[in-house]
Amino acid sequence: MNKQRIILFIPIIVFLLLSILLWRGLFNDPTKLPSALLNKPVPVFNLPVLKAQENPKGVEQASNSIFKGEVSLLNVWATWCVTCKQEHDYLMTLKEQGIRIIGVNYKDNIAGAEKWLKDLLNPYYLSVIDQDGRFGLDLGVYGAPETYIVDKNAIIRYKHTGEVNEQVWLETLKPIMDSLR
Repeated sequence: MNKQRIILFIPIIVFLLLSILLWRGLFNDPTKLPSALLNKPVPVFNLPVLKAQENPKGVEQASNSIFKGEVSLLNVWATWCVTCKQEHDYLMTLKEQGIRIIGVNYKDNIAGAEKWLKDLLNPYYLSVIDQDGRFGLDLGVYGAPETYIVDKNAIIRYKHTGEVNEQVWLETLKPIMDSLR
């Protein structure tokens, strides 16, 4: 008889455990995804650069050395990403303020990406092409957009998942970048 009573309580116990897990999930911030690369160097890469209106000195390939000596935002974007289009105007605002943004065009159509930058203007100092997603995989990208703060020594200091807008910039990204300068 005791075994039958215990068996009756198993569904209730499972239900309570699942309820607790789901309840905790309601209070997690989906933009705060942990990064295994925090305080580690940007993964080694050597990727082609999108041919856009503003390509410094005709650079055709870029590597980790692009980060040396200057604090930068590393922004993962794509033309298929709706949120990337939403944040694009604000990235232009940041560029106008002198913020150096390196783009990673992630798993995208190259011609479409070049057209995007021509039509919507180019907020990037340069944007590398990560067509197969390997660099994104090395960065730990979940999807686009994602933005990293990289210090003068090419060390990743912060990762933001989601749109960069005025609130995110003023409350989170700018204070970190200012402290690294």
